[in-house]
Amino acid sequence: MTPIAQLTIADIRKGLKEKTFSAQELATEALRFAEAENPKTNAYLRLAPERATAQAKRVDEALAKGLDPGPLAGVPVAVKDVIVTRGLKTTCGSRLLAEYVPPYDATVVARLEHAGGLIIGKTNCDEFAMGSSNENSAFGPVRNPVALDRVPGGSSGGSAAVVAQGTAVVSLGSDTGGSIRQPASFCGVVGVTPTYGRVSRYGLVAFASSLDHVGPLARNVSDAATLLQVIAGRDAMDMTSAEAPVPDYQAALTGDVRGLRIGLPKQYFDGLAADTANHIYKAVDGLKRSGCEVKEVSLPNTEYAISAYYIICTAEASSNLARYDGVRYTTRSSETPTLIDMYRNTRGEGFGTECKRRIMLGTYVLSHGYYDAYYLKAQRVRALITQDFHRAFEEVDALITPVSPFPAFRLGEKLADPLEMYLSDIYTITGDLAGIPCMSVPCGTTAEGLPVGMQILTKHFDESGMFRIAYAHEHP
Repeated sequence: MTPIAQLTIADIRKGLKEKTFSAQELATEALRFAEAENPKTNAYLRLAPERATAQAKRVDEALAKGLDPGPLAGVPVAVKDVIVTRGLKTTCGSRLLAEYVPPYDATVVARLEHAGGLIIGKTNCDEFAMGSSNENSAFGPVRNPVALDRVPGGSSGGSAAVVAQGTAVVSLGSDTGGSIRQPASFCGVVGVTPTYGRVSRYGLVAFASSLDHVGPLARNVSDAATLLQVIAGRDAMDMTSAEAPVPDYQAALTGDVRGLRIGLPKQYFDGLAADTANHIYKAVDGLKRSGCEVKEVSLPNTEYAISAYYIICTAEASSNLARYDGVRYTTRSSETPTLIDMYRNTRGEGFGTECKRRIMLGTYVLSHGYYDAYYLKAQRVRALITQDFHRAFEEVDALITPVSPFPAFRLGEKLADPLEMYLSDIYTITGDLAGIPCMSVPCGTTAEGLPVGMQILTKHFDESGMFRIAYAHEHP
């Protein structure tokens, strides 16, 4: 069998059709490879051999009957551990949920398996998806498979690492302020943050509900498009999911970008590392040769994005994380002489440093006398940032920016300075605040061999246009 690390979705479909291998053989090999490689990166928190082999058996039975088992038939898929899976622990990288076994599947998980996908494991992540380096997990940091002394990015670092390492063909992550795109950039894979509402959040453990997205990570644009096709669409279980029809994303992968207008926001290229900037400009030159028109545009409210984002996301996190109190499904402190002691000790022992920091910040900005001064003002800035994008998309069809000011940094390098860590999201949070689709595609490596990602942003629900540009970049 071709090694799992070299397979694409198209390869797997072809192999199953030609009986080169069976889905059960794929599952066995994927699980063996993941178990062998995981000690290097700590990217998986747990594997799911029983679930994967049972699903593989169903795929093989469907094939034997001449039925189409779905577009992800036999494909090994990894799922970030903030997305609930029935009967399989979902910990959110936290001691509070170390033993939590959900009684239901997230909508995206149900759609994955309905399409024939094999869920082989749950991936490590920053606790409750709060972080930019995947060093905040209660179960240890994830290491970047490209350079094991570096971070994979966060909070979906585990999901990016397993795809880069080759232990999963595709994976699911979640993105609140860049948590799919930044790890994709650091690990040299493709990461997609769909339009807010394009993919159901039912079963995604909430961090900041108005900013959270579920999206795919893959080794190429076509596989990312296929995975998004499977999970996208209206869900009656999520009232924020959109009624917008889901187009055929594969139809956009023609390589023809002639006449498309590309904008380069001048605010995104200030303070950028020279090596990163050179790769972005080189990629833009390639699109120009393919027929794109390129012009500079301005997004003037970008400078306020970090402040607005960290007010909004911490406020929503403070509210969402209030439920973890030891009363219901969380691990409970053994020191509980009184009810208030149970609350305090359970949360004090269970939450890590970053979660506590964000809960305190969020509680403060929502407190009496500060709501208008901070939270309400941040929401107004969010509206201004969204208007910036609307005006830009009147001039251009897409925007191209860096994903991060720098490539993957060393483990422990930024832990002592939370503000510096937060600034690593400076180019990704604006897309989340506006709720527009955006993605990271590899566009080269630094002199040290570290991957650099290029970000593509388009208007609401124009994932097809985004994939069109990404594919043309990938296949010049």
